[in-house]
Amino acid sequence: RLCKRFREKFKNNSDRIDGGAMQSGAIFGFSRIHEYQVGRMLRKVICSPVVGSRRLLHAQCSENPRKSMAHTPVMAKEVLENLHPEENQIILDMTFGAGGHSRLILQSAPNIKLLALDRDPVAHEFARELQKEFPGQIIPLLGRFSELPQLLQEHGVQQNSIDGMLFDFGCSSMQFDVAERGFSVSKNAPLDMRMDGERFPNMPTAADILARANETDLYKIFKIYGEEKYSRKIARAIIQARYGVKKIETTKELVDVVGACCDEEYRLDALQRPTSVATKIFQALRIFVNNELNEINYGMILAGRFVKAGGRLVTLTFHSLEDKIVKRHIMGNVTENLANPLPLKYMSHTLIYDRETVDTLSDTGWVSLHKHVLTPNEQEIEDNPRSRSAKLRAAQRTDKL
Repeated sequence: RLCKRFREKFKNNSDRIDGGAMQSGAIFGFSRIHEYQVGRMLRKVICSPVVGSRRLLHAQCSENPRKSMAHTPVMAKEVLENLHPEENQIILDMTFGAGGHSRLILQSAPNIKLLALDRDPVAHEFARELQKEFPGQIIPLLGRFSELPQLLQEHGVQQNSIDGMLFDFGCSSMQFDVAERGFSVSKNAPLDMRMDGERFPNMPTAADILARANETDLYKIFKIYGEEKYSRKIARAIIQARYGVKKIETTKELVDVVGACCDEEYRLDALQRPTSVATKIFQALRIFVNNELNEINYGMILAGRFVKAGGRLVTLTFHSLEDKIVKRHIMGNVTENLANPLPLKYMSHTLIYDRETVDTLSDTGWVSLHKHVLTPNEQEIEDNPRSRSAKLRAAQRTDKL
């Protein structure tokens, strides 16, 4: 009865149903998902208000940039202690965001030259605002990690010339707080999620991914980037909603579909607070849309090229996928918890290396400043709950890279 009702309601709605998919019978494959879940999902998707699909953002943020810049930097004390900025040094903030860490760095010692990189045009405007407070000390840079070499070349910055480099990975608080960006599970808005904003108009949004990717690809995105245990079920539900009702275009529609698939699931965050079952799906889409993991990997490679011998590297990660990449660049060994110090790409059962060769191959050019990863204390987590999953790693550049 449920299937028949929705067929009759939408069979003539060409704007919402792909006719080819209807003829192929790909729409109402309900046998693999309980009917009550699918019915709940479809009702929620239909009833959710549709927000303009590309109503972005930057006008609201840039109206009062100083107000938007209210931001609590994560693990600020630990960042300064490990980065250890000194007078006349060159520091590169690879993820400027709202400028919380950068401001503290500039205040920590006189005549520091700060290179402020961010891919978000809104963050770039914040850097220009901070530049007025510290004239002659800040160079705002707009671009991704992969665009950094060209940007530094334009400003005459050479390799092995940076005294300190800071990464604060993930989505910034200001991006979560602006509903129109589409990053937040709790605010209804178009599913955008592009950190670059409108810099690349042809860059697909999260809504575009959900509208075009097939079930297998969606499953892989959710499983690999979100580590979501219901990835296959959610991917199938999105395809059925796409062809059976309408394309998912807003954050609320996506949250409702995921909620219908995880109807009996109750999840808690690190602080034991209730959290949305769609959080991991949003994370996965954000990572995929912005190519985050490849950018992080390339950013770590650039750190080895531009940080001088004796220079410092500080990273803040917020989930295991980010932290694994950072750890492998600093520690060098991708075979975690194994005694063999040789990276996997050099391991072979047919070759025997002497100690000097092993040391050469396993040397990353970094010396970790701590035996274990640093995490925020209880007081900071209480004051700034968004810091709860942060992990800080710090390393010093050797002269062997």
